[in-house]
Amino acid sequence: MNKELMEALDILEKEKEISKETLFEAIENSLLTACRNHFGKADNIKVEINRETCDFLVYAEKEVVENEEDVEDDCMQIALEDAKEISVKAKVGDLLHVEIKSKEFGRIATQNAKNVILQKIREEERSVIYNQYYEKEKDVVTGIVQRYIGKSISINLGKADAMLNENEQVKREVFRPTERIKVYILEVKNTPRGPRINVSRTHPELVKRLFESEVTEIKDGTVEIKSIAREAGSRTKIAVWSNNPNVDAVGACVGMNGARVNAIVEELRGEKIDIVNWDENPGNLIQNALSPAKIVAVFADPDDKTAKVVVPDYQLSLAIGKEGQNARLAARLTGYKIDIKSETQAKDAPGFRYEDYMDEYDEYEEEAEYEETYEAEPDEGEYE
Repeated sequence: MNKELMEALDILEKEKEISKETLFEAIENSLLTACRNHFGKADNIKVEINRETCDFLVYAEKEVVENEEDVEDDCMQIALEDAKEISVKAKVGDLLHVEIKSKEFGRIATQNAKNVILQKIREEERSVIYNQYYEKEKDVVTGIVQRYIGKSISINLGKADAMLNENEQVKREVFRPTERIKVYILEVKNTPRGPRINVSRTHPELVKRLFESEVTEIKDGTVEIKSIAREAGSRTKIAVWSNNPNVDAVGACVGMNGARVNAIVEELRGEKIDIVNWDENPGNLIQNALSPAKIVAVFADPDDKTAKVVVPDYQLSLAIGKEGQNARLAARLTGYKIDIKSETQAKDAPGFRYEDYMDEYDEYEEEAEYEETYEAEPDEGEYE
């Protein structure tokens, strides 16, 4: 048994996750390459490796001819007299297996054989890494900040490096080398130099995946994240729904004393997160999405995907938010174009009938009584 070769293959398989069969094929190809360099051709060369013992045999298939004078090609033919020394049963016309001693190969042939094995190992290593991270595409991984390359950041993911480009960075975030951060894998491309991995810190799916990892109820499907809207580094709104009437979707995401959501906020460096209840009724959903602002009435048009919202005068700025952020995120979360007016503005608007709004509001107010408790304490779903 070739113990040294067996040990080397075991180490490569364990450390680089390259199968032994692939390594055996690389060795076979390297021996054929060495024969080609040594003899000028390898068409009749065969290599056999015992997968159990790692013992290998290299031989050439040569045709037996009558005399030395009949030998036209030493690589392809052998005289009967020489053939008899290998096998006493040899006769003219037979194909004889003539063993080739690999130790007889020259330095150049040996070096080329070595390069073939190393090249195959590198290719397989790149392929293994690519497949490993391709499976993690659209998922969150933990990486270590290495260095800044221009305005991009190199992130070490373990067996490969990823690139966090400038447009995928949160503007106010600054990282130090050796710092551990979570990133969302946008795409993995296979290149001649190995896999190229692009990651993001701004993608909305980053927040979704973080909730999936922190909240057991989301992981097992009891609670669903129906929609998410994010302005990276500032605020995120998510709408959640519980498939179990005994499980509070918002409460599950918040956790005991806010432990679950606070862990996510910490990872996102203080980004605010609003967690609201999803509702199939667009009026209720829009009302929830505009939290923490209190709503007087909502009139939603499902066909045009537009909604008119009336809020108390003192709540108008809160409903719209700083630079319109709250209303903008609510619109993205619900998919509706939202027009927000104060009660005074609405009453002064041409064709406005306050009763129409209130009639519409009364219809879903009865269905959404459980929302009032949550909205009466607007800070419950908002974390900094």
